[in-house]
Amino acid sequence: QVQLVESGGGLVQAGGSLRLSCAASGSIFSISAMGWYRQAPGKQRELVARIPSGGSTMYADSAKGRFTISRDIAKNTLYLQMNSLKPEDAALYYCNAVVVVATGGITWSWGPGTQVAVSS
Repeated sequence: QVQLVESGGGLVQAGGSLRLSCAASGSIFSISAMGWYRQAPGKQRELVARIPSGGSTMYADSAKGRFTISRDIAKNTLYLQMNSLKPEDAALYYCNAVVVVATGGITWSWGPGTQVAVSS
């Protein structure tokens, strides 16, 4: 019913920047919260940043001061600007959205992920 597709990942040198995007489509009535998570090999998936439909954004301590989350509500699109990237930021980055579907009900949707690699 709901599809999330991430883009913008790639290989960057330490200190560089990337901008991730996530486009939501499908049977969407509205989207409340959206967020970015990441999972490195051998580690659990962790929250990077989250943005509700209203209210303050929240960031993991590792992302504060370097990453900026934003969303275009009209386009159902989520962004993550990542600056000053470090090798430890390398991971598969997932988009998440809490969606009120057009037929009623709420779904917690995930994208397939976009890979971020950071060379030292």
